Amino acid sequence: MNAEQLQKTLRASQYAEQVLGLHRELLEQDYAKDQFLESLSTEQIQQQVNEVLLDISDESMWMRLLRILRARLMFRWIWQDANQLTDVITLTRELSDFADACICAAKDFARIPLIAKHGEPIGYSGNLQDLIVIAMGKLGAQELNLSSDIDLIFAFDEQGETNGRKCIDVQQFCILWGQKIIYLLEHITADGFVFRVDMRLRPWGDGSPLAISHIAFEKYLSQHGREWERYAWIKARVVSGDEQGEELLEMTRPFVFRKYVDYTAFEAMREMKAMIEREVARRNIADDIKLGAGGIREVEFIVQVFQLIYGGSKLELQDRQCLISLKHLGEVGLLDQQAVEDLEDAYLFLRRVEHAIQALNDQQTQSLPTEDDLRQRIVDTLGFDSWQKFLDVLNEKRTKVTFQFEHLIKEKGLDSPTESFSQLEKQLDEVLDDGAKNLIHEFWHGHAIKKLPAKAVQRLKEFWPHLIEAILQSDKPQIALLRLMPLVESVMRRTVYLVMLIESKGALQRLVKMATVSPWICEELTHYPVLLDEFLSMDFELPKRQDLEDSLRQQLLRIEIDQVEDQMRVLRLFKKSNVLAVAASDVLAESPLMKVSDALTDIAEVSVKATLHLAYQMIAKKNGYPLDANGQRCSLDHMAFAVVGYGKVGGIELGYGSDLDLVFIHYMDEQADTDGAKAISGFEFAMRVAQKFMSLMTTQTLDGRVYEIDTRLRPSGEAGLLVTSLKAFEQYQLKSAWVWEHQALVRARSIAGEQTLRDTFESLRCRILTLPRDEETVRQEVLNMRQKMKDHLGSSKEQKKHGIFHLKQDAGGIVDIEFMAQYVVLAWSGTNPDLAHYSDNVRILEDAKKAGCLSSDDVSALIQAYLSERAESHRLALANHNMQVNAMDWHDTREVVCKLWQRLIDPTATFALESE
Repeated sequence: MNAEQLQKTLRASQYAEQVLGLHRELLEQDYAKDQFLESLSTEQIQQQVNEVLLDISDESMWMRLLRILRARLMFRWIWQDANQLTDVITLTRELSDFADACICAAKDFARIPLIAKHGEPIGYSGNLQDLIVIAMGKLGAQELNLSSDIDLIFAFDEQGETNGRKCIDVQQFCILWGQKIIYLLEHITADGFVFRVDMRLRPWGDGSPLAISHIAFEKYLSQHGREWERYAWIKARVVSGDEQGEELLEMTRPFVFRKYVDYTAFEAMREMKAMIEREVARRNIADDIKLGAGGIREVEFIVQVFQLIYGGSKLELQDRQCLISLKHLGEVGLLDQQAVEDLEDAYLFLRRVEHAIQALNDQQTQSLPTEDDLRQRIVDTLGFDSWQKFLDVLNEKRTKVTFQFEHLIKEKGLDSPTESFSQLEKQLDEVLDDGAKNLIHEFWHGHAIKKLPAKAVQRLKEFWPHLIEAILQSDKPQIALLRLMPLVESVMRRTVYLVMLIESKGALQRLVKMATVSPWICEELTHYPVLLDEFLSMDFELPKRQDLEDSLRQQLLRIEIDQVEDQMRVLRLFKKSNVLAVAASDVLAESPLMKVSDALTDIAEVSVKATLHLAYQMIAKKNGYPLDANGQRCSLDHMAFAVVGYGKVGGIELGYGSDLDLVFIHYMDEQADTDGAKAISGFEFAMRVAQKFMSLMTTQTLDGRVYEIDTRLRPSGEAGLLVTSLKAFEQYQLKSAWVWEHQALVRARSIAGEQTLRDTFESLRCRILTLPRDEETVRQEVLNMRQKMKDHLGSSKEQKKHGIFHLKQDAGGIVDIEFMAQYVVLAWSGTNPDLAHYSDNVRILEDAKKAGCLSSDDVSALIQAYLSERAESHRLALANHNMQVNAMDWHDTREVVCKLWQRLIDPTATFALESE
């Protein structure tokens, strides 16, 4: 061995001196293989453990050999650390890899005698049960230190019994299994121990069963899980247990990381922070570089607080390792770069000091030594000239940690509003009328407040001045107050929402602004307060299609196929929360109309696609799969079923209150039976899928419904079948459909289902729309249908007389423009097939310009009118107003539309406002 390096190693560690005295020959062999100079991979460490224990069946020998290997590796790690041949990250990773390998080896060794005595553990499902081993703390994060204990949790998938002669239940088997693992690792023999094992992080802690089932685990976390356990589970990692372990760990993620910014964690984290501060003040632990002020625990706490609060909405913060998450905190802007650098520098230094302390005697301690000799050893190992110079650097780094720790999640008191409560109330009094003042008085002196728990009343009193301050900053304080009071009443028992708004001043200001613009948004939040979670974490960007699909898929994956109520809840809240996000972007970020409509349409399409998949799965699970018209099995990937969107969803022009016009088509063999135990015909299968789809989408629950759905545009309307075969649909369109049904087909588009069928439908649609038609006949049919709509849906003569214009149905309104676009397609696409390509009005009109059917000026004017009227319709929907507006305000726009209508459709029409 290198004499100088050996001297540094022995100077750094009295424990290394002991190991050298006991195992010099083995250590020299290890050194000769260059194992002291290079890092070890996970595979190399696993290989060393396997080779040492190969074919060892005697328990005493097994324990001895593993302990000797541990001593050899510890000597090597101390050598590398003392001679600066490694770094903190590499060292802690190798230590963690060794712990993993030892746990797995102990688990395999412990299983053999248990199987011989009791047989294999079999769950009620008939599946062989494995012991799931979850690492917590530093081992979970793969940050193990030189003399750390290991925090473990044992679990199993499901209850059952063993199949041996001495039968015991699965839980008892796993408890015996876990006890043996602990004994094999931590029992102290003449050769020492491998790892001390701490099991106190399991549900209920000491005194509870050593191993519990997945279901019991889930029940515990949902009903009894505490904030500190969320904090602990951030670092959880499956060491052994494979797929079952990963499923269990996945189950814990929603418990640890709430979907949105978790403002509820602020208070719990403040309490933990205060507890840490009290502990430091009470105990004389200034010399403890882990628990003392500015120590390792405070760095980890800073990182994990941000992880708990923001990890659900910022997935990059869910990493187990402290330094990686610290880096991400800087990248997402939750910590400034200087703070990140200071904390990282301090953490790495403190961990190096920790290793120097523990290397001395292989003891689990983080306290600086008091003996001069031990202090000098540490000074020499860390490369300082004196103990005082070492302390100067240590204290400098700890001071930076303390600064960040002290400024973390500071308490927000009642004095946080810029002015005193009495001043705020006085200012509010000046801008409210008597009705609004009475409303506030009745609120605070009503029965609802008297019935509130004391803690809820206190929270409401804390929230009130924040609300008043935000309302006074708005341009319509009374409107904001009147619209927000019902929301406050609906959430005052669920104080978590008040905490969210207290903690997020920006969110409260946005909420007030939204209230002044949109009573509809306020009503949605009042009826469904859970949507506040989404609202408070919004970035006010329009949701992207891929993100919508990923989000809904992940939510539905967690739900079993027969848990229909849970699925319906997910679908409803998905739709509502994302429409709310679009509305917020519309109002606060002033997103363009076309992009807003695109986003609303994407939400609908993603909802339809997911619901169809669920409905198909449910029917197939019960009845088996049908055959398609070619005799192929219609699996989920080949469902031979499609949903066609008409109207606004077909035209990619959805508004906030739009229902969905849908038609269902299939190409199944209607006569052939499905392949399930409860076989039904292909026709019945298709009908049941459509019916289940309708039920999932339209059933009214406490969370509302996903969408209102109108299926009257199907062949033969309400008298026709709910779902139609592709062949029957084609025959109907070619031989029986009215012109108005072909008008509707202009705005049709396949939106979900099997892709081949969707492509076939699109081809059929274009073929039908491009059939040669008599232009005069089309014009007359379009005119007749438009007149019927005006008579039934437009403004009355009396309303027109008083200057009212129905933005959608009256002359010069939205429907006139839509009918002109439909006329263009039906009348001219026979000679200009490209006109039938798109289903949305704007692109139809643009294609008419390209084809020379309409002038550039006419198309530009018509599109401008259309976008203006649709933008106003969105604004009216957000304001909860109907489509009736002041006719004079829309005179010029209507004139443009009506004059083109006169030239294109009805030469006899005249444009004159009835009120003029």
